[in-house]
Amino acid sequence: MENSIYLGLSRQMVLRTNMDIVANNIANMNTAGFRAQNPVFEEYVSKPVNGDPLSFVSDYGQYQMTDPGPLTQTGNDLDVALVGNGFITVQMPDGSTGYTRDGSFHLRSDGTLVTTTDRPVMGNGGVIVLPTDATEINIDENGVISDESGPVSQIGVVEFENVQLLEPVGHNTYTCPQAGVEAQNTTVAQGFVEGSNVKPVIEMTRMIEILRNSQSTQKVLNSEHERMREAIQKLTKT
Repeated sequence: MENSIYLGLSRQMVLRTNMDIVANNIANMNTAGFRAQNPVFEEYVSKPVNGDPLSFVSDYGQYQMTDPGPLTQTGNDLDVALVGNGFITVQMPDGSTGYTRDGSFHLRSDGTLVTTTDRPVMGNGGVIVLPTDATEINIDENGVISDESGPVSQIGVVEFENVQLLEPVGHNTYTCPQAGVEAQNTTVAQGFVEGSNVKPVIEMTRMIEILRNSQSTQKVLNSEHERMREAIQKLTKT
């Protein structure tokens, strides 16, 4: 008797997750290096209990859109953009390695190179620290950082066989259960920043569609609730 309500609730829960993802995409449409996320759904069939099995909808996870964002020239010597499918390695708060496409860098007072979310940028020898008195910074297409005295460090850039294994953990950063390999098909462009690949018109269209689906499902739930209420009232009067 309550099966239709259970099915409707499962649909509403998935729509809420979908809306959260779309809202996050829109909120980050101006975030450097951000990659839009899309939900993944699957059918969940319950075990038969006093009748036929029920087919629910379940939010399985999410995947990222891999098309690159537009490149914007900033003129800042510390800014870099990746041309290719690689990711920049950064140090997470717990000391582990994270990955990002956000190449909008700046220096801490001690010379540590960090992202806009204050994640230290990693090089081949660990966290990159530049001389605080350096007057000229050059970064070549391999990510090698040099000042007026010569090479200082190299930005860690890695590639993944399957980028969908990357898990977004906030602050425009990803983690991955498998370590990346040294980039072979990705180059570094100094003085540029990659923009977000979010397409606002598409995301707004998705948001409207989700809203309409949610309203439609709510009408079904309200109708079913009213039918059950009337049935109970009639049964109690007999």
